[in-house]
Amino acid sequence: MLNCIIIDDEVNCAETLQLALGRHCKSVHVISVINNSLKAEEEIRKHKPDIVFLDIEMPHLNGFDVLAKTIDVPFSVIFTTAYDHYALKAIKHNALDYLLKPVDVEELVTAIQRVEEKVKLSTPGLSKIETFLAHLVKENNLQKLAVPSMEGIIYLEIDNIIRISADRNYSDIHQLNAKKVTSSKTLKEYEQALSGYNFFRVHNTHLVNLKYVEKYIKGVGGILVMCDGANVEVSRDKKKELLELLG
Repeated sequence: MLNCIIIDDEVNCAETLQLALGRHCKSVHVISVINNSLKAEEEIRKHKPDIVFLDIEMPHLNGFDVLAKTIDVPFSVIFTTAYDHYALKAIKHNALDYLLKPVDVEELVTAIQRVEEKVKLSTPGLSKIETFLAHLVKENNLQKLAVPSMEGIIYLEIDNIIRISADRNYSDIHQLNAKKVTSSKTLKEYEQALSGYNFFRVHNTHLVNLKYVEKYIKGVGGILVMCDGANVEVSRDKKKELLELLG
């Protein structure tokens, strides 16, 4: 049995979805219906559902705000929206499910079947949701990086990031204001998220913002001196491409 929460400020829509689930998706148990987005985080943390049906356009907090506040709670999300243009490109890009209102029963059943398959294969993880939030920021031309934290999502100005260093399974983000933010995401994930923002992976342990390179010291691979005084090793196989980028 999959426990689910429905979050939708439109009472009729929430009730219709709950009724459809009861009739056509016997493997799903609705444990909470929330019509006030301000109560969403509390209910999600309390019940720890397998699935959250999440409306996008709501007063106070929209669906993306709710998602950001509960990023540390693992669940599968199925967006529900009456706006077929609303961030669907970002949703599709990250293979997350969505249903257009009024919800079609066949599409609802198919969405539940996909969740069941994911649960069989592995425990629902956070990576797709984190990547989605980062992609959503990029799609809206916001020059910020979404960084998951214990409290939710921290949005850092990309232009203020000097470099990102790997620390085992974590990443340390070094900024111009000398503040370091530690993230549970890998360097590879940040390399993908920052593609097109003038960042370059110079080593297994370092992703640098080329804007803040102050000096290149010759060597087998070489050393980059960054504006914060850090000396960053360059791997031999990255040297040629790096020097071409630096001109």
